Amino acid sequence: MGFEEYKPIIVMVVCQFIYSGVTLTGRAALLQDMSSRVFVVYRQSIAFFIIAPIAIFSRRGTKGCFMGWKTFGLISLLSFVGVTVNQNVYFEGLYLSSSSAASALANLVPAITFIMAYILGLEKVELRSMRSVAKIIGTICCVSGAAAMALLKGPKLLNTIEFHNNNQTTKDTWFLGCLFLLGSTFCWSIWLILQVHVTACYPDHLSLTAWMCLIAAIQSGILTLIVEPNTSSWKLTSPLQLFCCFYAGLGSAVTFFAQAWCIARRGPLFSAMFNPLCTVIVTVFACVFVHEELYTGSLLGGLAVIVGLYVVLWGKAKDHEDVISEDQSSQLASDNSTISCIIDLGVPLLPDKTSIN
Repeated sequence: MGFEEYKPIIVMVVCQFIYSGVTLTGRAALLQDMSSRVFVVYRQSIAFFIIAPIAIFSRRGTKGCFMGWKTFGLISLLSFVGVTVNQNVYFEGLYLSSSSAASALANLVPAITFIMAYILGLEKVELRSMRSVAKIIGTICCVSGAAAMALLKGPKLLNTIEFHNNNQTTKDTWFLGCLFLLGSTFCWSIWLILQVHVTACYPDHLSLTAWMCLIAAIQSGILTLIVEPNTSSWKLTSPLQLFCCFYAGLGSAVTFFAQAWCIARRGPLFSAMFNPLCTVIVTVFACVFVHEELYTGSLLGGLAVIVGLYVVLWGKAKDHEDVISEDQSSQLASDNSTISCIIDLGVPLLPDKTSIN
């Protein structure tokens, strides 16, 4: 295996470190009394100003996608569910719970997406099939782990000494924060399902991302003005808050390109397999540098979510293999029928008289 084969692995590991940094720096900014809604507005605005020029220059000399009112409405709905609601709920949950809980519960997305897809008839379940049983068991494991993280803290494992900040606040708001994070995973799952229909109407992924960032920034700004009419909440009171906003926006732009490249090279399952690495990185750094408390229930619940994630991904990988084998079989049958036709056309309609005894 040459270096070219290792490139997607290296890129995905770097992406997980970037995601971990967004989670940790985002919580640091929120703990400095920065509004989570304002944070989302600044993040999406910075991401738009980074992605938009690239999207414009990459389309120079090519025919762009047509956007009608229907397509604009679908993109607006996609932005509202997948970015505006999702990010506002996520960062509120991040503030009320912890970085490790936010990172661990994000691994629920494949399982929740499977449930929603099954309800909508987009996913088939055959109880006699091992891959379907694996997806069901993995989903149950993920949901059970999430419930354990939210409800069963257990004794502390690390950082048993009260350091400062908002430890008492986190104790009182842990369950509410986990509910917000669960709501974020539901929004993300709905976004994945809706994206199938939107990309069919508007297949330019780079331009689509730029539009979503812009629309989501406007929607989040309107939401912030309604919920927090006080203009003082928009002020960045420290260099850390400014850095966190810029880093979150830059991280969104960088990871979009990196993950799109990896998915094109290795597929979406390869990308999803690295998600638990972000949980490990966030948990370690949060405990060592931020002194977040680590509980037994949270650790066991997070492990259950990760194990369930890999079981669900194994079932989806088997589905993907079956689809590929079916496509290859149909292609082979089509090639054989073509060859058969060519051979038949080469045989004379009447037998050679000299060959008849």
